[in-house]
Amino acid sequence: MDSSNLASLQEEGSEELLESSSAFSPSNVPPRPATHHSLQKYSPLDWQGFFDKEEDITIPGTNDVFHIYTAGSEGPVVLCLHGGGYSGLSFGLAASKIKEKARVVAMDLRGHGKSSSDNDLDLSIETLCNDVIALIKAMYGDSPPAIILVGHSMGGSVAVHVAAKKAISSIHGLVVVDVVEGTAMASLIHMQKILSSRAQHFPSIEKAIEWSVKGGPLRNVESARLSVPSTVKYEESRNCYTYRTPLEKSERYWKGWYEGLSDKFLSCPVPKILLLAGTDRLDRSLTIGQMQGKFQMVVVRHTGHAIQEDVPEEFTSLILNFISRNKIGPHGVEIPGIRSWKH
Repeated sequence: MDSSNLASLQEEGSEELLESSSAFSPSNVPPRPATHHSLQKYSPLDWQGFFDKEEDITIPGTNDVFHIYTAGSEGPVVLCLHGGGYSGLSFGLAASKIKEKARVVAMDLRGHGKSSSDNDLDLSIETLCNDVIALIKAMYGDSPPAIILVGHSMGGSVAVHVAAKKAISSIHGLVVVDVVEGTAMASLIHMQKILSSRAQHFPSIEKAIEWSVKGGPLRNVESARLSVPSTVKYEESRNCYTYRTPLEKSERYWKGWYEGLSDKFLSCPVPKILLLAGTDRLDRSLTIGQMQGKFQMVVVRHTGHAIQEDVPEEFTSLILNFISRNKIGPHGVEIPGIRSWKH
């Protein structure tokens, strides 16, 4: 029955008829707090509860402005690079704990979050890598502090390329989160189908957050409430929210993100750890590298692809233990009796 028929029924004084149909009578329909409850349950969270500061870093000589979130005031810098379609706020829950022992910088990569550039669609690995190097130089000049690069998924590939370039001498650690070349390359043929099968439009930010945990990539409601709002934008013409980053338009760059990643990862001359969200098969290069002790690997249970969002406490412990075990201080590797050592 459409609403106009219902309205005319009521105008004709038929409230009694409606009242008497027991299942639908107002007296028998319980109040509906669910909508209000779900609005509360999936309401956005402000970054200030997790980071200390947000700022825009302009890259000299360009129109590129990268948005960063920072936390902590002491220790080495944990520079966090998110995956494709995510944002710097993906690391918010972890940052609120890591900052007790180290500084955190989480950037919105090109075409993501609140960052802006001349070409937001250029997500080539070379451009993303150069963006990160430019950001580090713009923030710290010629004497950056000790940096641990942490990259999730696509951001993991960017972190590996940055470390392998050896353009920043103060990188002292590399943490790659849930990306393995063999698996990633094999999944590329399904990627467009995966992207098109996502919910594409949301009537509200709350609905986008709700979908991300019910049908999307996240399992932690609190992290979704923090990170998802920065991954969508309001489209006035459609009167709804849609994705900030049109990943389907970046297909030409996907192969470059992952091709040759294993050998490049192994070649990075810094302590390395690979965090996996399941028993992801290592390809031949990584299997041999692990047997030779070239990197540490941890399989994290009970988590989806975004380990840093789904299990932030465990993620934090792994990061801080990695820093501690490799004796990475604010200026580099700290050896007893010697203040710091830079390679």
